[in-house]
Amino acid sequence: MTSSAASNEHNHPAAQETTPLLAASAAGPTAQANEEALVHKAVPKDDDDKPLPKAQIFLLCYARLVEPIAFFSIFPFVNQMIWETGHLTAGDVGFYSGLIESLFSLTQMLVMISWGRAADRFGRKPVLVSSLAGVAMATSIFGLSKAIWQMILFRCLAGVFAGTIVTVRSMITENSTPRTQARAFSFFAFAGNLGIFIGPLIGGGLSKPAEQYPSVFGRIKLFKDFPYALPTFATGAVGASAAIISALFIKETLNRKVHGWLSDDGPRSTWEIVKSPGVVTVLFLYGGAMLLALAYTAVLPVLCFTPVELGGFGFSPLWISILIATGGASQAIWLLLVFPPLQHRFGTGGVLRGCAIAWPFMFAIWPLCNELLRHDHTVAFWIVGPINLVLGSGVAMAFSKLSFLAALSLAYVFYSCRTARAQRYCALAIYPRNA
Repeated sequence: MTSSAASNEHNHPAAQETTPLLAASAAGPTAQANEEALVHKAVPKDDDDKPLPKAQIFLLCYARLVEPIAFFSIFPFVNQMIWETGHLTAGDVGFYSGLIESLFSLTQMLVMISWGRAADRFGRKPVLVSSLAGVAMATSIFGLSKAIWQMILFRCLAGVFAGTIVTVRSMITENSTPRTQARAFSFFAFAGNLGIFIGPLIGGGLSKPAEQYPSVFGRIKLFKDFPYALPTFATGAVGASAAIISALFIKETLNRKVHGWLSDDGPRSTWEIVKSPGVVTVLFLYGGAMLLALAYTAVLPVLCFTPVELGGFGFSPLWISILIATGGASQAIWLLLVFPPLQHRFGTGGVLRGCAIAWPFMFAIWPLCNELLRHDHTVAFWIVGPINLVLGSGVAMAFSKLSFLAALSLAYVFYSCRTARAQRYCALAIYPRNA
């Protein structure tokens, strides 16, 4: 830790930055008061009364929509597409479905730090616009795949343009203060849930349009030859519109005289950022939550597609899209209506522990639903399944809480070095893709 960093740490004691967040919270307003006190300690006086620029936050949230729409829009049909394109048995589809999504995430991981550095060097806005344009292009051509290797290639190409999420998060942070970050990131999380809701509906509602809507698309040869092109074209259009709107109306937030290599303190190293108070804890918590969430996100569509006799539900792409969209809408309701009073009553630790307890039960009920279908208990399935989907979506509160946790515990990092490299590690800590 450099001497200047040590001086900043002296002004912002580490114990006061992190201790109240993970300690067992007392019932009632005490836990909330601890976090509010932490916010007051973390806010520089100059930023104390800075209002939240709602127009810019709204535009950034629209850009935020692109990533979950692009990610979730293929889930309703990707298993069917793999089955038809690769001429595989239904039992082999899950492997290739997981391979495509794993390579997509691997590609994102490999390039994300580079996007953060580019945002420091060239500015947030150019990186955001180019990332959105790249995602729009790569997503559009995914539906034109005629072989599994093409699906993998185009999905990895979409993963290359992973700068959107890091840059949007950086810009939201730079448009807010720790006092307003909770509200700003609540809009961010809601936009993510809205994308989770819209994406599957696009994928399931527009796949095989020549069969679903023969009076409109039945005579268009393109959609007969490429039955999954329309939903990917629609997703690409959303990304293209976000790129244009961002280029025209979003303001650059990188202040080179304050941030990065031109600041008086100089840029902090990656190791210094990781050693900052609370970073390792938040990374560990978020890593565990993301492992569970993305495993669930990847397995659920395969479970829905797989025939009942092989352990699944045998759903069509349309029903898969309805199920995933219902989950996204349920998460939004939990975050908007249930999360605030629970957070006020039980605090950070209580919410996170409750979500951790709920996760195993939510996972275990889905295989039991297959047993209901195997024994022709269809009515029971349609009672138990939707209840598990709606109630289980409450674990999304963990992501929202981790977002707020990071916004508080990393306030010192944000205000001592607001470079995109710091934002990269904060993004790893507070990225609520499935929130």
